[in-house]
Amino acid sequence: MPIVTFYQLDNNSQDAKQDILKACSYLLLETVKKRKWAAVLCIDKQQAEGVDEFVWQHPVDSFIPHNLVGEGPKQGTPAEITWLGQALNSRHTLINLSQTMIENHRQYQHIIDFVPVEETQKQQARERYKQYKLAGCNMQFTPANQINESN
Repeated sequence: MPIVTFYQLDNNSQDAKQDILKACSYLLLETVKKRKWAAVLCIDKQQAEGVDEFVWQHPVDSFIPHNLVGEGPKQGTPAEITWLGQALNSRHTLINLSQTMIENHRQYQHIIDFVPVEETQKQQARERYKQYKLAGCNMQFTPANQINESN
């Protein structure tokens, strides 16, 4: 069973969208540094392109080899960014920005999800947490401010 880690986003933040991009990017970098392959699942192509653009802005010394699904080398890159309705290749880690439960969650060793600040999305995250727990996943909950976002 995978480990599912939920990160609680900061209620005091001025820019929740930027916070989730920073957290996602940092966690993606840490996964790739450990020589693990990761996927980022977005809601739609527009969000995926935003994540892609944000990741390209990393300094050279913390570059993350990545591509959007369907692009890049045939063998793929350590980090793949995709969106709902597209192929979701098996990877060690899945960073879930889609705000949905991953149906084939057992194919991952680690799933990372977020608890947004907005109340409706927070309730949806709580429901996903319950679903993963009922599915037998190993659950973790962490405040996002404990992520080192020094990059």
